[in-house]
Amino acid sequence: MWRDPGVSADSFYEIRPECTDVPVTRFKIKAGKTLSARKWHAAFTPEGYLDIGKTLSRIYRGGVHPSIKGEVWEFLLGCYDPKSTFEERYQIRQRRRMQYATWKEECRQLFPLVGSGRFVTAPVITEDGQPIQDPLVLKETSPAKGLAVHPQHNNSPSSMDAANNLEKVTDKAVVQWMLTLHQIGLDVVRTDRTLVFYEKQENLSKLWDILAVYAWIDKDVGYGQGMCDICSPMIILLDDEADAFWCFERLMRRLRGNFRCTESSVGVAAQLSNLASVTQVIDPKLHKHLEHLGGGDYLFAFRMLMVLFRREFSFCDSLYLWEMMWALEYDPELFLMYEMPLSASEKAEGSKGKTKSIRQCGKYEREIVKSGAKNAEAPLPMSIFLVASVLKDKSAKLLQEARGLDDVVKILNDTTGNIDAKKACSGAMKLHKKYLKKAKKP
Repeated sequence: MWRDPGVSADSFYEIRPECTDVPVTRFKIKAGKTLSARKWHAAFTPEGYLDIGKTLSRIYRGGVHPSIKGEVWEFLLGCYDPKSTFEERYQIRQRRRMQYATWKEECRQLFPLVGSGRFVTAPVITEDGQPIQDPLVLKETSPAKGLAVHPQHNNSPSSMDAANNLEKVTDKAVVQWMLTLHQIGLDVVRTDRTLVFYEKQENLSKLWDILAVYAWIDKDVGYGQGMCDICSPMIILLDDEADAFWCFERLMRRLRGNFRCTESSVGVAAQLSNLASVTQVIDPKLHKHLEHLGGGDYLFAFRMLMVLFRREFSFCDSLYLWEMMWALEYDPELFLMYEMPLSASEKAEGSKGKTKSIRQCGKYEREIVKSGAKNAEAPLPMSIFLVASVLKDKSAKLLQEARGLDDVVKILNDTTGNIDAKKACSGAMKLHKKYLKKAKKP
């Protein structure tokens, strides 16, 4: 239901009363600007075709009303083709739910606590595949304590017994996966812990289950710290666990490169290198200063790119920033784009001879198409220009006050909770235009 103009969206994501130092959101729900449920539903034909072009500018101008965020995000992230019907999407949703259930059952067979409403925060296996005897001390505890196992719904002890009676594992892929399970648990109990939503153990275990399943099916990437921050909003916005999984999986298609780490390089290194190139073009003086301080690798921006500003914004504002960014980047061929780690049927889905309509593209995507940049090489994600716009905004302060990398980190950390998402997006758009013009010059 539509609310009064200018209403803070914080009321939709309740904060625990004892958490008094949480940044207040700047995002306001505004009549005529924010995409409302009424406007959203009006963009569909009776068969279910979506005129997404109608909604993109509204999302950019005023974000999405919290009551419809989940379903709008599914389109923004390319879970569904706007040119599909209600019936086609229903069939796809059912098929995906079954696929998720199959994968989850595979994981449960390997480690019985998956899907039990419990999760682990203590190692269950050694690196050579030996099970760690009885690591699962059953204790009722608050999520903040992070003890070894978190029980839920008074489940029968059979899953506990099975988990405590593991045999030696010889399959390297299984060992690798099981080694990550407690790390996922440790991160789960630290994720968005200021929200009332995560006082419920069932929500914590849902987050653990999704990440455990993802780590199993995307073995190239597995699990990396930061994925909790990316997955958490999906669980809050989408009631069905399988739907939340697929929304997270689509976002990971864009971000999985960030989490690919080898002994010699960090996954996000390519983006940091691109950020350095962009800053060198649009603010050469700042780039030179950062190089002089030993920050030419731009590692101080690691967190911003890794988890898409989740730590720099309040919870509500980070959601607003994401949807604005996705609306600007939107490409009608989204469901065909990015790396696809999953099954061949998923890859092929929706690939029947689609043609791109520039009117259906987001503003950022239109600029790329018009400039011809897409034909030459993969376009830079907007997140790079968002970080560049934060650096540009702090440029004078960095030039005057930063005498070492610690100062750079401190100045950027002071932005936490103080960045305006709308301003950051419009700044990123301006820098992108400037970069395209300057980069074209010989």
